[in-house]
Amino acid sequence: LVTPVGRGRGRLLARPLFITFDLSRDEVSSTKAMCPPPEDKAIPAGDAENGETRSNLKKIIGFLALMNVGCLIAIIVMATNKSSSSSPAGAVEAPPAPAEVPVAAPVEPEPMPEAPKEVPVEEPAVEDVVEDEFEEEEPAEETVVEEEVEEEPEVEETVELSAEELSLAAFLDAKGVSSFFADAEDNTCAGKKIALDNDLCVNMEVAPQAGANVTKGYVGGLEVGELAPNTKPYYQSSMCPVNVHWHLGSEHYSAGEYDELGDGPHGNQPRPDWAQRERDLAEGKVRDGFRCRHYDAADEKFTKEYDWKHCEGMEVGETYEVHWPHSAAGACGTVNQYQTPFYDGVFCNLNMETLVTLQAQDIANAVGVHGQVFTIVNDEEYFYPDLIRGMLVDGEHGQDMAIYTGSTTGTSRSNEVCSSYTPITWQVDRKCHMISASSFDKMCYDMKMQRDDMSGDLHAHGSRELVHDKYVANNQYDKATRE
Repeated sequence: LVTPVGRGRGRLLARPLFITFDLSRDEVSSTKAMCPPPEDKAIPAGDAENGETRSNLKKIIGFLALMNVGCLIAIIVMATNKSSSSSPAGAVEAPPAPAEVPVAAPVEPEPMPEAPKEVPVEEPAVEDVVEDEFEEEEPAEETVVEEEVEEEPEVEETVELSAEELSLAAFLDAKGVSSFFADAEDNTCAGKKIALDNDLCVNMEVAPQAGANVTKGYVGGLEVGELAPNTKPYYQSSMCPVNVHWHLGSEHYSAGEYDELGDGPHGNQPRPDWAQRERDLAEGKVRDGFRCRHYDAADEKFTKEYDWKHCEGMEVGETYEVHWPHSAAGACGTVNQYQTPFYDGVFCNLNMETLVTLQAQDIANAVGVHGQVFTIVNDEEYFYPDLIRGMLVDGEHGQDMAIYTGSTTGTSRSNEVCSSYTPITWQVDRKCHMISASSFDKMCYDMKMQRDDMSGDLHAHGSRELVHDKYVANNQYDKATRE
């Protein structure tokens, strides 16, 4: 018989129980003795043998009954073990114990520790594989990151370089593919400059120079006779602007407006005893002129930086003198009107053969320059959208004008070396005005849109030193340009 003795490691253990039936003849005899037949009756010999046979049959039947009961109990135990092995705990079914195994046979569960051993053995193997995979992938990821880090500076450098010249590069690219700019021969003014070399001022007889003192009431010291400036608005003399450019500081001098008492981010130029200024050009510095009196370092509009997109080397708070050269020989009203250098525009429709036939007054009537001085501010209240068209004539702009005959300017001229491009008319605004940085930047953008390449005038040029009185014409004329 098999009887349950308890559970171990999630399964029901069985312990065999052996019951031995040994019915000896003595025991049978004792059984008979316990139930003796009646003494008063004699048992025949044949009946005695039949009785013994029946007794043996009863023993056999009893033994078989006990065996059946034992089998039934074994079946119940096996069914119980089977149900335990199929439970969710996932217990391992114990193998049936052989009949000969003694009661101490429960030692058989020893195979169970082998199962846990297999799990740890397999898990480290899996972990090792995973670690190996990460060890192989991590270097690859690090390599990619390092490559990206190495490439980033190159991208940043490219962006920085393109940011500095983005507008000009885009403009040049556009000109390269547009039929409007494709053929250089379409620019009828290109290369039309008539070269007139500078000369020593002492060798030039009647050659009035600019820029001069334009303070109201000032009169130059150079006698020019009947030579007079053109006092009309330039458009009334069939003249048009052929260029726009500007100088750092003012080349002209207007007391109380742009003079030695003005100021800027980098200070100002002093006024020598006789109004000349010495400038150091040895280090290649841009020669600067006088400053206006608007600058205030405590006011943000004079100090707040502006993000220039088109002009080059400009600075908020600085003073600049803007020049619009005009000419009756320019390509007025055409796409070739604006030129750099401005000499191409001035002489576009005038050759040397014709020039030498002109009188001084003819030149003064046909060629002139508008001059206006500004302090740059970062304030849109002072925005004007169309500076390329010419001098501002509105309100105080272009109202108080100084008019005289002079020459071209620039740092190649001084009080020793004078310009041969003379006499031309100058109409200069005596007032200094504030204008927004965006107005200048818009003008530079418009310059880029011209057929001719005006990139050489997108920055400030140096200023000529103030011309000595003896080289300034004595034909100053005051006029309001508006009735």
